[in-house]
Amino acid sequence: MNPELEHLTFHLPNVSIHAVMAGPRDGPLVVLLHGFPEFWYGWRGQIAPLADAGFRVVVPDQRGYNQSSKPKDWRAYEVPRLVGDVLGIAGCLGREHFLLAGHDWGGIVAWACAMAHADRIACLAILNAPHPSVFKNYIRTHPAQILRSSYMLFMQTPWLPEFLFKAANFRRMTATLTRTSRPGTFSGPDFEHYREAWRQPGAPTGMINWYRALRASLNHIGNPTIDIPVKILWGARDRFLASEMAELSLRYCPKGQLSLLPEAGHWLQHEEPAAVSDALKEFFAGRG
Repeated sequence: MNPELEHLTFHLPNVSIHAVMAGPRDGPLVVLLHGFPEFWYGWRGQIAPLADAGFRVVVPDQRGYNQSSKPKDWRAYEVPRLVGDVLGIAGCLGREHFLLAGHDWGGIVAWACAMAHADRIACLAILNAPHPSVFKNYIRTHPAQILRSSYMLFMQTPWLPEFLFKAANFRRMTATLTRTSRPGTFSGPDFEHYREAWRQPGAPTGMINWYRALRASLNHIGNPTIDIPVKILWGARDRFLASEMAELSLRYCPKGQLSLLPEAGHWLQHEEPAAVSDALKEFFAGRG
């Protein structure tokens, strides 16, 4: 069953956040946060299963992406502001507590939400995104991860990342998604949806500004120990992030559990949509 998606806009201080919603209005609230270079569409494989299971599912375009606001100043993308967007969405819906999941950059924001506002998060699911403290420590001591993450440094330079991002109808970006995922993971129609989102005025700069704000935004987020239930799902064939960081992240999660998907890579919710959906339904059940 594919529930009808509702499109709406949350008007928050200084930004407007577009989101899609599905599922019963009185169901436990689940917020799904996408990463780079995606938008709400990146969770399309999980929206219907979660909605059919009785959850009220909200999937925003995070600021800088697709139909949401795209501030020009990179400081607008510091993690505390991104956390504020998530809490603002829940507040607009009248929800004091909610269930939260994030992938990639969305996972970093989800970690930060739980570190700074654990009283608002019923439980936390993370897909291929290390705990911020783990990432900061790991990249300092593991040359292989430095090489894997070198693109993050490049993203902090002016104008050139945007130029290359947009060149030849976003060819480098679609090639990267294809190269780092299982064959057939992303289809031609999928890439048309992504190109449409990437063509939105200001989108390339907004998306890349997340990286420009990275160094300043990961300091003093909150308590690194997260004493709520945490489920980490990790594609073991991730080309960007070492799987060891998933295990190290558990050290900050007294109530944490880890599930490795051995045949999936970084884009695990695309490569293993049913497995990810089932894991989220099982983990979220009874916790809302």
